[in-house]
Amino acid sequence: MQVSWDLTPHLYPTLSWSHPQLGHKHGVRLKSGKSSAIKPQTKRAPLDQSSYLARMANMVSGMDYNALQAQAVETGAEQAVTVNTRDLIDKVLSRYAREWTTLRELVQNAADAGATRVTIKIETTPSVKVPTPQADDPTVRLQHVIKHHTVSQWVIQNNGQKFSSQDWARLTEIAKGNPDETKIGAFGVGFYSVFDISDKPFVSSGSEALKFYWKGDSLFTQPLKLGYMQSTDTTFLLPVRDAGASVPQGRKLLSLCQFLTGSMTFVGLQSIDLWVDEWRMLRLQRTTAGSAPLKIPSSITRTTADGLMQITAITQEAVQLEAEWMEALAWTSGERGGVGVIDAVLEPAKKSLFSFFRKGPEPQSHSEDKPALGSKTSNALVHNLTTTSSHKTFFHINKASVQTSIPRNMNNEFLRSRKKPPPERTSISYLSQSYEERAASKADAASITSKLFSSVVPGTKGFVYIGFATSQTTGLGAHLSIPSIVPTVEREAIDLNSKYIKVWNMELLRIAGVVARISWSSVMANLRQQVSQLPSLAKGKALEAEELQKVEPAATHLYESFDWGSTTPQSEVGATIQASFWSCSKEFELLSTRGIVPIGNARLALTDLSFVEELPVIPEAMAEAGLIKRLRESGDLQAAQIDDIVWILENSKSTMTPSQLQKLITFICKSVRTKTISQRQIRALLDSAIATDEEDGFIQTIALSQIKEYVNPDKITPTMPLPPTTLPFKYTKTLSRFDTDALGFEELQPVKWLKWLVVHCDAHGQVSTEHDMEMNPTFASNVLKVLSKQWSSLNQEGKTAVTSTLENRTVIPTKMGMKKPSDAYFSSVKLFQDLPVIQELPNVKELFLASLGVRKTLEIGVVFDRLMGGSSQGEKTTTKWSHVDLVKYLVSVWTDVPERDRERLRSTPICPAEGLQGTWSDQLFRISELYEPSDPLPRLSLRTLQWPGAYSADSREGKLLRSLGLRDAPPYTDLVNIIAAAGESKNTALRDFALQYYINNHQLKGYETAVHAETKVAFLPVQGSEDKLSTPSNCFTNEGAALLRFDILRSDLHRHALRFGVQPDPPIDRCVQRLIRKAPQSSRQARELFTYMKQRSGSLTKVHANLLAGAKIVPVTSKDHDKQGKRAVRHLSPRECFLGDGADLANVFDFVDFGEDANTFLLCCGSKLKPDTPEIASALLQGPAEVLHKLGVSKYMELLLTVSRAWDTLKKDKALFEAMKQAPFLLATKETASDASDDNAEEEEDDASRAKVWHIAKASDIVVIDEIINYQIFKAHLLAAPQHDEGLETMYLQLGVPELGNLITQRQNTGNPLPDQNAAMKLQSNILERAPLFFYDYQKESVRYDGKWLEKNLTVRILRRIAVRKWLKGLDTPHEEAKTATLRREESGAYILLITNEYDMWQVSQVLTNLLLHRSKYRDVVVLESLLGSSLRSLQQRGFNVGKWLRQKEKENKIAQEAQQKRLEQEHRERQEREARERELAAQRGPDDREEDPSLDHDKQEEKPVPGEFPESDPPK
Repeated sequence: MQVSWDLTPHLYPTLSWSHPQLGHKHGVRLKSGKSSAIKPQTKRAPLDQSSYLARMANMVSGMDYNALQAQAVETGAEQAVTVNTRDLIDKVLSRYAREWTTLRELVQNAADAGATRVTIKIETTPSVKVPTPQADDPTVRLQHVIKHHTVSQWVIQNNGQKFSSQDWARLTEIAKGNPDETKIGAFGVGFYSVFDISDKPFVSSGSEALKFYWKGDSLFTQPLKLGYMQSTDTTFLLPVRDAGASVPQGRKLLSLCQFLTGSMTFVGLQSIDLWVDEWRMLRLQRTTAGSAPLKIPSSITRTTADGLMQITAITQEAVQLEAEWMEALAWTSGERGGVGVIDAVLEPAKKSLFSFFRKGPEPQSHSEDKPALGSKTSNALVHNLTTTSSHKTFFHINKASVQTSIPRNMNNEFLRSRKKPPPERTSISYLSQSYEERAASKADAASITSKLFSSVVPGTKGFVYIGFATSQTTGLGAHLSIPSIVPTVEREAIDLNSKYIKVWNMELLRIAGVVARISWSSVMANLRQQVSQLPSLAKGKALEAEELQKVEPAATHLYESFDWGSTTPQSEVGATIQASFWSCSKEFELLSTRGIVPIGNARLALTDLSFVEELPVIPEAMAEAGLIKRLRESGDLQAAQIDDIVWILENSKSTMTPSQLQKLITFICKSVRTKTISQRQIRALLDSAIATDEEDGFIQTIALSQIKEYVNPDKITPTMPLPPTTLPFKYTKTLSRFDTDALGFEELQPVKWLKWLVVHCDAHGQVSTEHDMEMNPTFASNVLKVLSKQWSSLNQEGKTAVTSTLENRTVIPTKMGMKKPSDAYFSSVKLFQDLPVIQELPNVKELFLASLGVRKTLEIGVVFDRLMGGSSQGEKTTTKWSHVDLVKYLVSVWTDVPERDRERLRSTPICPAEGLQGTWSDQLFRISELYEPSDPLPRLSLRTLQWPGAYSADSREGKLLRSLGLRDAPPYTDLVNIIAAAGESKNTALRDFALQYYINNHQLKGYETAVHAETKVAFLPVQGSEDKLSTPSNCFTNEGAALLRFDILRSDLHRHALRFGVQPDPPIDRCVQRLIRKAPQSSRQARELFTYMKQRSGSLTKVHANLLAGAKIVPVTSKDHDKQGKRAVRHLSPRECFLGDGADLANVFDFVDFGEDANTFLLCCGSKLKPDTPEIASALLQGPAEVLHKLGVSKYMELLLTVSRAWDTLKKDKALFEAMKQAPFLLATKETASDASDDNAEEEEDDASRAKVWHIAKASDIVVIDEIINYQIFKAHLLAAPQHDEGLETMYLQLGVPELGNLITQRQNTGNPLPDQNAAMKLQSNILERAPLFFYDYQKESVRYDGKWLEKNLTVRILRRIAVRKWLKGLDTPHEEAKTATLRREESGAYILLITNEYDMWQVSQVLTNLLLHRSKYRDVVVLESLLGSSLRSLQQRGFNVGKWLRQKEKENKIAQEAQQKRLEQEHRERQEREARERELAAQRGPDDREEDPSLDHDKQEEKPVPGEFPESDPPK
């Protein structure tokens, strides 16, 4: 039986051949039984790039490939492409770089077949050189086998399902692969890895067997029926290629055992046995405890982002893997160097390409640990190599069931490339060890046990398994089995190259990330359950250190397992898994001192934060764990911030202890020194910290938010009572000034402390007598000592605060008890024996006590009672004092009299008064109610002090009385009242004397500072009335103000007006208001009043001007008389009238003239010299017929022209613009018979037969004449806009006046073109030639099409006839006439000038000007007709610059003449040559042979005109 292979190029990229000419590779599809090499063509010299491209271009341009293909199919010989099978296998095997590839594939096939047991046996052949020892010691015999025997064959058996017919068929067609999409096998190339060991593999399963063997380079099979020899097992018999292969030992044997141990991770096998002859070197047994469902947290998204895959369920299975091995596993022979099975595999294959790829270092297992060769048991002969050891390791597997939803295009691509669709359901398994499982599986790292299980336990680096481990790491401490992921051919990496395969694989990797996240959540759930049972957490407190030690190891193990690192060889794999792990859920939790908390709440503590135990802090033992470091580096796990501490302090349910408060203060100060805290954060910490302090049984709550000060023991004794805003001294005694400043604490000042003490003493019942200043002399003395000590250092404000705080409190100890400072006396006052003299105040300064008010003189009340009352005290009797005696006594002791006594002296009536007639009565007055007894004050009827003898204001008594309030002059208000009262009582003498006193003492007595505007009392006399008085703000000095009915100050007082606060003129506001309320009634009044207001124009503001501009204050006298013969007066606002005579506009607008000054005032108020354009336009809109009647047509036209010149500005006024569009105010003409008349229009004779009648109409009823021809036709029906000004015409158009051309509809009726179009060509040439002359004087804006456009878009054509029918819009009767010229527009946008044979140049000019110009006029037609109808010479004589065209014409004529001359000369030479030939022929034939040839009679033929020559003709009229 021959093996059939179907190999696709994308699986075997090495199978390709190159065409020697085409230079590119073609994939080969092989299906052959014989080896046949493709013979290359003869070698040719290589082509350079340019030669190659040139040859290819010739081939492409000159060859029909479709024809060549058809020819090859019909005539070509068909030949199969063959391949060298042995070389193919060698090349494919070269892609497998790992050890034990054959065993991997066979064990995987066993797992796919549902096997539970696999047995591997290495059968050996005894040495022919070294005889077998006869000793019974099994160790000696085993050593002999390992050391001297050679491997004969490998036998691999499994108890899986027997081979079906399809399995046997696939075994012979390797590349077909396993069609079951749930199986790992995909490429169909796994089985031929047996050729890496054997050339003659033999397979038996059930009752059948199959033998493989080679014939040359071709592979054949031979089936066999086993009959009675059939077995329940499937067996692979692999005779080794080299009979000298050594038995695996040492490192090789250990590597084989590591591989087999790693095979027990995810496969469904229960046991694997490894035998060397009759010795079982290794036995692996896998036991599971059953699976249990895992709860998937609702916060985890089960579906991938693209929606292709979804986790439906996940289970967890606990696994125990037990290994039992012989001690021979670690033994190695020192003689042969430990040649292993890999050498037995490689040595016979050196002749193949596989040997080329196996050069270099020996491939290593993915295990990090290597066998411990050279240990005590390595080379030494142990006592018994057959002794067995065993070990158990524990792990668990989380297996997720995955539902797929694959798009059709992706499904088709899978089916095409892998020959089977993607599975609808698949699974992903996650293998890891918990902390407990790792502890139970722990082994010595240097032992065989550790190395044997190194491939099972993931450690910190897991691998992706596709049945077996690949080289791809997972990035975390767990293995991931993804059986449905598509690997590369050699199953060492994941295929991320193919478009659809990559999408599939990336989705599987994302689902793997979700599985990892679910596994994380499962472990965290278990950890949460353990933590929740800890006592501290149950009490709502932070975990103690002892409690943390119980759960920290498990959490640290978990964090180390999820230390996401980079993955190899494909970093994209790990990045995808990790990204899905984080993105599938927004919730993530960590272990902290407050239990399991969300990552957003957990913090890393960079310093001691024990003062905020409610803050969830990552325990210090886990701070450097792998995942924690990753989270910290990525910024997902934040270090504890000040804001975190603030939040905890603000939301804490308990207060801080003194120790915690001290730590917080220390933390803040330390942070300030390291510059890791801001002032805002310091404030936030202080505002949120509250502590409870207990000292001497007194419980105090300390809120740092209220703490403002600290105690300086040098100023205030710390044992004294302190305000609640002061931090106790024990918390600040170790702080420096820098620290207190950083905390924002100020030093407690004595003044503030004193104020608190006073308030503290006022809280009766809340403070003990011991600390009451007003009840405890000793405590008061101590306080006064502190204040006395600091008195000299206090500023004036502080001293005032101290005195004001203590002056009304009994804080001074005296012999009469506790007294107020003002009631206590120094011991120096001895006038009476019963005075309260101070005592028990040692070390208190006298200056301080005197400042508090302790008296050095008698209290003024005592003086009043005991001296001025005449009472007796003890042995001494006093005489009653007068007010003069009191003043003299006070003078002697005044410096020691306290301010309180001085105020009492000011407020007590103690002095009698005196008037003009002597003493008024015995009534006593306060000193401040009296005036000095000196002239002229008594003449003003003022109360003066009674003083015997001469009074001197400069004496000591006078100065004292002055300081107590004695007046030297009446105040301004009193004096004003005196003047006003005198005026009301008609006491003119007193009034005038008081006025003169005011004038004389204006500056001396301070009257100049009076605010006259606030004086409401009328006291100033005014002109016109002796009895009338006015206030300073209501009378003025300018006589013109009387025109507005203001009071004028009496003329003799004008020179003193400023002293009285009288202004020259009233405020402009009042003037404006009075002018508006009472406007002038005549031109004379207006002239006077406006002239006065012109003087005040400098004070006018914009507000005043705007107010006056709209007020009806201008009198305008009507030109007509009423029935009584008077002219009516009406009032206009200044902005409604104009200044001057107005000339012609006076009939339309109101003009006034009050003189130059008055007119200047009106100009300031909004009047104008003449109306502006908007006003003119408004006037025209309001009464156009009346304006036309008053002004006439010419003046009305001038107004329209004025409006048109400002049109660009006017049209911006939307309201005005709309009104102008609708109002009938525009002038227009209509030509009528000369006898026509219109009551509303004026006529102007145009000619003898017709006249232009002017009308006023709205825009929609008028037309703009843009076509003269059409206007001449329909002018009897049209109102035409004036045509003498372009600006006016523009305004008409923008107001909506249509152009005549837009109202005309015409239809052409033309005949057929004439055969001879020469005249048309000549006219077209003439038009193009004269066009630049026509456009020379035109602005670019007025030209529609220029000369360059004409050259490309104008054609002239002659027709037999042209008739045109025209309709005017709104007129049913058409106009029809014959034409000699008209235009026709083509679909391309070009124009054809249609003319008749006898065309009229005037009509040609008309149609052309209408085309070329935006708006043509009669003048334009005349100019163009003149240009087209005149010769260049004639135009030159008229002044046109045609020299260029004349020179061009002369040059063209000269060239034409030279060409004609050359043509004539050429014809002459040709005629002479022809005649010469004819003569020669005639001479040869003779006279008789000559026949009559008409072609020879050249002289008889008519001479044709020169082509292109036209006869001269005059231009058509």
